[in-house]
Amino acid sequence: MTESDQQPWGRVDETGTVYVRTADGERAVGEYPDGTPEEALAYFERKYADLAGGVTLLEQRVRRGAPAADVAKAVAALQASVADARAVGDLDALSRRLEALSGTTQELTEQQQAEAKAALAEAIAERTAIVEAAEALAAQDPAKTQWKQTSAELDSLFASWQKHQQDGPRLPKGEANELWKRFRTARSTIETHRKAFFAELDAAHRDVRARKQRLIERAEALAPRGADAVGDYRALLDEWKGAGRAGKKLDDALWAKFKAAGDVLFNAKAEIDARDDAEYRANLDQKLELLTEAEGLLTEQDPKRARQQLNAVQRKWDEIGRVPRDQVRTVEDRLRKVETHVRQLEDERWQREDPEKKARSEGMLGQLQDAIAKLETELAEAEAAGDAKATAEAREALEARRAWLKAVGG
Repeated sequence: MTESDQQPWGRVDETGTVYVRTADGERAVGEYPDGTPEEALAYFERKYADLAGGVTLLEQRVRRGAPAADVAKAVAALQASVADARAVGDLDALSRRLEALSGTTQELTEQQQAEAKAALAEAIAERTAIVEAAEALAAQDPAKTQWKQTSAELDSLFASWQKHQQDGPRLPKGEANELWKRFRTARSTIETHRKAFFAELDAAHRDVRARKQRLIERAEALAPRGADAVGDYRALLDEWKGAGRAGKKLDDALWAKFKAAGDVLFNAKAEIDARDDAEYRANLDQKLELLTEAEGLLTEQDPKRARQQLNAVQRKWDEIGRVPRDQVRTVEDRLRKVETHVRQLEDERWQREDPEKKARSEGMLGQLQDAIAKLETELAEAEAAGDAKATAEAREALEARRAWLKAVGG
């Protein structure tokens, strides 16, 4: 292989001098006396690869929208490096690629200016949206504002403002100052409303606190009366419910005192109820035994006998006295069932023996009997006369009156 055939873009002579070929001719780029021609060419080809990599990297930056000024500066530096590069490779191709990049710099500048203008307009819109959101919070009715939520939203808007100021494009001074003035005014308004609201709330809480403290004192004064004061305490409890709120922590502490005063009364009542229940337990046994006797009336059909026996049961029931509270409804319901049965028996007897109803029934019987006697005469006369039509009509009417008579008990 001759020297000219060693590589399309370069060669090594017998002295170890390495040459690169370009459109302008051949020039020496260095020496590599201690290696083979292949090693010498490989060394300088690696240098070319480094240059080509730099050009490729710059092309990628351009595609990603790198600033035009930075691109122009990088193109100039690489063109200088390629012009006197001590490397073996297609240096002319690198020059053409750099020239193409240089030609797009102006286009890139115009594009980036347009993008910068659009980014500025977007930044102004975003900053304005932050201001308008703050102004909307400031316009809320302080009495209806959820202050914890509103404060959190305002803090979030301020954080967005700071981040936008740090990371976003720089706004023109006049617009930036105007927007900040609006934001600052909205924030100041919100803070003024918040302070006024909580000052008024604190005053209301103080009034409620004083009112509830007086209720506690009145409740504690009931203690000597014990169970007899439970009704009065319940009246105080109604006042407590209408007294309003004094703030959660304070309300809890006040309620604990008020409840403790009530517990004294309810505990006293519970002790009395427990004694009464023990006494009433014996009464319960007697009433359960009496109920077993009374429930035998559920099969009785004679209303007079049922009433006599029920009256005797009711007298004994009243004489026995009270039962434990948790059993009152159970035993009363069982007795009511027997009483209902006896009343039904009496109602049925009354329906049967109602004098007015009986009189009406007897009057109807007489009328039907008279009508039947008359129809029997008419039927006999029609048959004697041989009048078939009159006979049929008299017989039909007679059968109807006899059916009615049977229905009313005649």
